[in-house]
Amino acid sequence: MSGIEGFTSHRVAANGITLSVHRGGAGPALILLHGYPQTHMTWHRVAPALARHFDVIVPDLRGYGDSDAPPDDPDHRTYSKREMARDIVGLMDALGIARAHLLGHDRGARVAYRFAFDHPDRILRLGLVEIVPTAAFWDAWNAELALKAYHWTFLAQPAPLPESLIAADGPGYIARTLASWTRSGDLSPFAPAALDSYLRQAGDPTRIAAMCADYRAGATVDRRLDIADRAASRRIAAPLRFVWAEAGFPARTGDPLGLWLGWAAEVSGHPIPGCGHFAMEEAPDAVLDAMLPHFLG
Repeated sequence: MSGIEGFTSHRVAANGITLSVHRGGAGPALILLHGYPQTHMTWHRVAPALARHFDVIVPDLRGYGDSDAPPDDPDHRTYSKREMARDIVGLMDALGIARAHLLGHDRGARVAYRFAFDHPDRILRLGLVEIVPTAAFWDAWNAELALKAYHWTFLAQPAPLPESLIAADGPGYIARTLASWTRSGDLSPFAPAALDSYLRQAGDPTRIAAMCADYRAGATVDRRLDIADRAASRRIAAPLRFVWAEAGFPARTGDPLGLWLGWAAEVSGHPIPGCGHFAMEEAPDAVLDAMLPHFLG
């Protein structure tokens, strides 16, 4: 069984690691990718509704949840979004899926758009929640954004500085992070089972190291890949639907939808009112209303 109602859990070998995967429904394949500091459980309020129309596949990203967490390498390619996208290709190959829709939030959305750049023949439609491109986000930094998104620089510091500091109270640190990014400013948007899965991994030094490696990649490899794509005028070919929270991170960049218009050939989207960073848990109906018609085409 799985923590998502109606889904079953599996262990799937992909790209040299083993992913923990949750699957339910039938129809065209739709892969949901979670973000930091979460697991597949961030989708538990929307995945069952999507499974009425799609074969919904929800992995834990490498380093998160119950998926393998390989050690980082000196160049931080192990947790680059390019390598994580290869995990999803390997997962699709293992499940016999030629092409799929992708929907990602936060770090998972960064994996999803890198997948769209690197594997355009394997994607149908792309959905992104609450991000702008990595390079564009770095470009938008000012004092306000730096204070709000301090974790981008803190987690990217050389090991073992952030790991050692977080180890003093991993669950407490992650709980504070989660609460501070909600519209309500507390943990009330999170169901007990979901919150337990987020906080449980926060007590595992291997998972904390993987999360830091994820952000080290974001500051180095991922940023450079975006800069190269932008310099080459590459654009995502898959139709892209983008939603963001009125009180979230992309909103602080000024024109988040306008940023994506320069990165993809076909873009649509809108803000979600009354919502913090965790849209699938704070405003699940709004996410479904935005994404379901997009993927049904």
